[in-house]
Amino acid sequence: MHELIASPFLSGHVVVRPGKHQGLKLGAGRYRELLTAPPQSEVPGWLADAARTAWGVALDGRRLDGTVLVRRPSELGYGRATWEINKGCDYDCEHCYLGLKNFEGLGWDDKVRMLHVVRDSGALWFQITGGEPLIDRDFPAAYQYASELGLMLSIASNGSQLSKPRIQEVFTRHRPYLIAVSLYGATADSYDGMTRNRGAFARFIKGLEVSRDAGLPIKLNIVVSERNAGEIPQMQALADRYGFPHHVFTTMSPTIEGGGERMGTQAADYVMPRTPFKGCSAGHTFFHADPWGKASICKVGRDPQFDLITQGLDGLRQLGDVADSLQLRTGGCSGCALSGTCFTCRPLAKLYQEAKAPLNTYCQHGGR
Repeated sequence: MHELIASPFLSGHVVVRPGKHQGLKLGAGRYRELLTAPPQSEVPGWLADAARTAWGVALDGRRLDGTVLVRRPSELGYGRATWEINKGCDYDCEHCYLGLKNFEGLGWDDKVRMLHVVRDSGALWFQITGGEPLIDRDFPAAYQYASELGLMLSIASNGSQLSKPRIQEVFTRHRPYLIAVSLYGATADSYDGMTRNRGAFARFIKGLEVSRDAGLPIKLNIVVSERNAGEIPQMQALADRYGFPHHVFTTMSPTIEGGGERMGTQAADYVMPRTPFKGCSAGHTFFHADPWGKASICKVGRDPQFDLITQGLDGLRQLGDVADSLQLRTGGCSGCALSGTCFTCRPLAKLYQEAKAPLNTYCQHGGR
């Protein structure tokens, strides 16, 4: 298994180490040196020195082949991608934006094809999510395969499966740089109630303990609803007790079908003000794939989609124009005098409008 990945990344080049956040900028000349070097040659001295300084790893005298995975340039130049390996979930959270969570998706051969397209798109940073990704039977194999292709991996999970030996084994052999785990309560009553799953809190805590002991890079996302808002300090204290960084989320969204039934769970008194939307790279340097391998600009702007299995990179070539068209203000937002300080992107605003959400949940006009 490779120790380092040398790769183009957006307009430059980097060297990264699987499972580590920090990376090294790489000049174009140094990258070409690695790209064209014979596989049996030794790791260059300059790279061995840099790896020792950055990560404390000794690569002196080792062959490039098997030590440094050098990713080839991509004509598309994407930097990041996310993949819902499956929308199925072992929880039935009352706030979930996914709406119907059917357990379905690609077979193994098509998962492999899709991962090759992701790699060939240029994406270096790759998040696997769901649903709950760790319950997919192909997750360990798909995760390992993505790692072997030279993708820097992160996971978004509810944590219910983290204590399972097969999960710990694959994360230990192929370390992710981040596992983002949602936290739904500081007590069994609130956590099990929000997830509508008896015993969920106990499984979650066991997963935290096993992951802490294994030194896995956990970050806790504290999800605040009307049910658990009174436990925010206790949830923060729980994160601190295990030594995990955390972030608090207070805004509930419509479902991806534009349904507003989940928004009633929002704790209105705790919603934090959002900063003005300044645009994003969705569709241009980032894309999202659903369980069927259908690519869209992001998990919110899902229409139109392009089939990565049948269209491959040709589908991704169309996403930039799609992204530009989806960001145009239409419907109730066209001609808005407050557009310069709008805090919601157009695809998300469209979901709020379809859900008939109160104006103040997505628009400054609602507070005037």
